[in-house]
Amino acid sequence: MSEATNGFATKAIHAGHKPDPETKSRAVPIYQTTSYTFDDTQHAADLFGLRKFGNIYTRIMNPTTAVLEERIAALENGAAALAVSSGQAAETLSILTLAAAGDEIVASTDLYGGTVSLFTHTFKHLGIDVKYVAPDDLNGWEKAVTDKTKAFFVETLGNPKLEIVDLEAIAEIGRRNGIPLVVDNTVTTPYLQRPFEFGAAIVVHSATKFIGGHGTSIGGL
Repeated sequence: MSEATNGFATKAIHAGHKPDPETKSRAVPIYQTTSYTFDDTQHAADLFGLRKFGNIYTRIMNPTTAVLEERIAALENGAAALAVSSGQAAETLSILTLAAAGDEIVASTDLYGGTVSLFTHTFKHLGIDVKYVAPDDLNGWEKAVTDKTKAFFVETLGNPKLEIVDLEAIAEIGRRNGIPLVVDNTVTTPYLQRPFEFGAAIVVHSATKFIGGHGTSIGGL
């Protein structure tokens, strides 16, 4: 059975990893390495020149991290994923990929406090303006759009008030205006909600919560 047809539980356990053909080990090993070997100088040149895909340096890519990335992408029915140091890092990376100084984003009023601080203060210093609209005010989302708007941002369930967002409707407003919808899916996780199926362009997570599961680690995707 291919990964594409596996059920959610099977993907959660196995997606992104094949047993080591040498040792036959079933579990994902923790690769505690910073660097990697190359077949020859040309192989190294091709990797660093981005002509070939492969491990170069763990800050960029690591086999253990790659399993996490592929597994979350599979669970979200997404094309790919990138693991970073925290949920805030994931949000920052997604917005800075879409917006720069002089641009605007439109965000839900029902957001995690750390996200509000990031948007209101940090992004202000970077020259990115954030407009806030109630998650259920669809007319307000339409009116907030200007030629400077580069992204919509919502949480599937707002933290902490748990307001429900009509992802499909907001994504459609964005689609009509050429604006991608970024969704923080931390609270529901892909087990309960898969925002790509409702029109989201980017999905982010704080892996510190339900993905980590035990409150013992910090991470983001």
